[in-house]
Amino acid sequence: MSIRSVKQVVQGAQIQDGAGVSLTRIIGQQVLRHLDPFLMLDFFGSDKPNEYIAGFPPHPHRGFQTVTYMLQGKMRHKDSVGNEGLIETGGLQWMNAGRGIIHEEMPEQTDGLLKGFQLWVNLPAKDKMSVPGYQDIPASEVQTVALNEEVTAKVLAGQLAGISGPVKTAKVSPLFIDIHWQAQSQVTFPVTRGHNAFIYCYEGCVSIAGQALPAGRLAVLSDGDEALLDCGTDQHLSGKAILVAAQPIGEPIVQYGPFVMNTQLEIQQALFDYQRGVLA
Repeated sequence: MSIRSVKQVVQGAQIQDGAGVSLTRIIGQQVLRHLDPFLMLDFFGSDKPNEYIAGFPPHPHRGFQTVTYMLQGKMRHKDSVGNEGLIETGGLQWMNAGRGIIHEEMPEQTDGLLKGFQLWVNLPAKDKMSVPGYQDIPASEVQTVALNEEVTAKVLAGQLAGISGPVKTAKVSPLFIDIHWQAQSQVTFPVTRGHNAFIYCYEGCVSIAGQALPAGRLAVLSDGDEALLDCGTDQHLSGKAILVAAQPIGEPIVQYGPFVMNTQLEIQQALFDYQRGVLA
């Protein structure tokens, strides 16, 4: 068994997206354009309504999947194929845009903390024009694994310690876990060899194979069989991080805003379909 080390540490870029939502873009920025099959990772977290209240009005997607994981707050989803759902604290939404979908994500709160992640996961060429799909998963369906007295992990997708995550719509089968610790502790997580993997620390500090990763940083991991984490420090005993991994697709990525295909011609077709109102 080989331990994965840290290949690259990335700090997110502060941007605005949607109708002016303030967020941190970690994957999908200049320093880390993609990490096959992951196209984008955004972290949003604010208790200032003017930084999130405008939300994400209707916008199109084609060729990939979106994952929204709510750490705190409420977000309403509606789309062009008739799906509607409310993502609340601890819940997530996994949407397959496939051949095309137009959706909106709007906060259902006017005050308080809104906090969470959105991850874009690419689709292989054979699935890019698949039928759109949607799964709305409440927090009650997400199981938590106690790794020891100090560390727990919520299994959102994939498997950990015999527990399977509730995500069923994924064309790419990722591992997505949310790790929480209350004191200093060392834990290992199996990660399939050959899969690309990253860890993003969003509270406290964690060390990966001896390299410290403070809150607000993402670590791209080398290949190997396990991720070794030393959770907590003398200054930050408790903390939280997500670990995400999946098999790379290994196909060309051509992206134009909300459309991700394999060729420029396919992007032009997506734009044409959207302009004619036949994307979805």
